[in-house]
Amino acid sequence: MVDEVVAALRPEQAPEGSVFIDATVGGGGHSAHLLDAADGVRVIGIDQDPDAVSAAKERLGCHSERATVARGNFRRMGSVPEVRQAAGRGGRGGVVSRQGVQGILMDLGVSSYQMDNSDRGFSFRAGTRLGMGMGMGGGAGGEPAADLLNNSSEKELGRVFRQGEERRWRALARVVVMRRCTRPFKTSDDLTAAMARVFGRTPSVKEQARVFQAVRIAVNDELAALAEGLDEALDLLAARGRLVVLSYHSLEDRIVKRRFREWSASCVCPPNVLVCQCRGRPLGRTLTRKPLRPSAREVSANRRARSARLRAWEKAV
Repeated sequence: MVDEVVAALRPEQAPEGSVFIDATVGGGGHSAHLLDAADGVRVIGIDQDPDAVSAAKERLGCHSERATVARGNFRRMGSVPEVRQAAGRGGRGGVVSRQGVQGILMDLGVSSYQMDNSDRGFSFRAGTRLGMGMGMGGGAGGEPAADLLNNSSEKELGRVFRQGEERRWRALARVVVMRRCTRPFKTSDDLTAAMARVFGRTPSVKEQARVFQAVRIAVNDELAALAEGLDEALDLLAARGRLVVLSYHSLEDRIVKRRFREWSASCVCPPNVLVCQCRGRPLGRTLTRKPLRPSAREVSANRRARSARLRAWEKAV
């Protein structure tokens, strides 16, 4: 949804020298389009994946004077040195500049590179190791997903599967604990076999995707990171600055929707408070009443885009 992202962030309307943050730079595709859309803007790309940082630096090399790529997690984007330097002075959670940042993009989820590279351990294709660490490059040998399945308590595993909206979370947690006593989890086949025992059949692709996604979310603490990253973005944005978030499942989208709704409300006091005691004014306005979805043409060209949901919000003056 590159066109929709650029249209929502509107870099061509930004003042000369304005800073945009691509908080999940990946291969640098969105950043490149933002830079192409306006000659006078700068982009700081952030990613926790060292492979993505390398790829983005190569992709954005022709924009070297206006593009900076750094390694970091968007949950603390204000503390990334390159952002701190560009922003100018300190504030809650890291940095708030005198001018602020004109636009921030958060493209959530797993990149195609991470999914397609079997060494990263994100796929549930047969024989794939249980890695899933977003902050670990392709050369890293860690297996955090396997560690989670082999070492977490049954209660904790149940919480992971339940948060991932798996209806049979109790039974799956129990079977995982039973299986690891004789055969520790190492590959995707092991988790799929545990699911098959619970379901009484080979799990469907959709069922596999749901459970593997739940494990990935837990391994990377994605939902907490998203909530913290949204608050960081709010602090960094300038007046009339815009935040665009691309989410790919309901758990992420729900957090974004609630944050935007809260920030756009005049009062956030509890219902039992008779006289408003909060800020008494909206922090900004939601630009997308409903999330934008990819066109049929884009889905046809890239099936992984089919679940994308774009929400945009603008900070008040």
